[in-house]
Amino acid sequence: MKKPHIIQLAAIFLLFSAGALATQVYMPELKKQLKDTYSSLANTLEPASSKKEKAEPITLEVPVPRVIPPIPDELITKEYDKHLYAAEHNGFGLIDDESHFEKLIEEKKLVLINQGKGYEVMELTHSHPYVTPYSKVILEELGLAFQTLSKDESFFTITSVTRTPEQQQSLRKRNRNATSGISSHSYGVSFDISYVRFNGKKGSNWAAKKKLEEILDEYQKADKIIFIKERNQSCYHVTVR
Repeated sequence: MKKPHIIQLAAIFLLFSAGALATQVYMPELKKQLKDTYSSLANTLEPASSKKEKAEPITLEVPVPRVIPPIPDELITKEYDKHLYAAEHNGFGLIDDESHFEKLIEEKKLVLINQGKGYEVMELTHSHPYVTPYSKVILEELGLAFQTLSKDESFFTITSVTRTPEQQQSLRKRNRNATSGISSHSYGVSFDISYVRFNGKKGSNWAAKKKLEEILDEYQKADKIIFIKERNQSCYHVTVR
């Protein structure tokens, strides 16, 4: 019998563990049952402290089971349309402006991300380090998955997160590749992961890039995310479903 490849074994462990963690978050009645087995793993999901801002613990109020609407083929004219559709059907809707953005933070519909297991958020100039609570859970699962398949303390870099429409237009002026219309970044469910920045260093890292893409592929197959590889910006544009 052919022996399973190490990546396959790691992926199986990853999906089983991530699934159990997600269940623990969204199904309180199973928390006691999973506590002993996954308590140590769950502890690793606590976000690290940041010198700029400290992320507060989040309380999720997501319906169980989570309903993920299928993306209708007849509405898709280009790949990015999938991200807009997913963003429109996940969360609170489009951010109107800066005041609306601040209100969403006050209502805890957007929560801070700064740095956690397996990922860091670089200093941002045209976006805010806030996402919906469920998007934060998925990001932390991705970070933990990356560390599981990589060396200890390895991490990827988030280069862009949530933008107001004003920030989107400002970005468009300096980056012609940025969309001139509505962006999925303006719904609090999208973020960009660099594939040329790992462990705080910019440069080619084929092994880390391959592991990251394998994880994104698995999460996309599980209908947790969709992603596009943006070559001009050297990043994966990820939208949580």
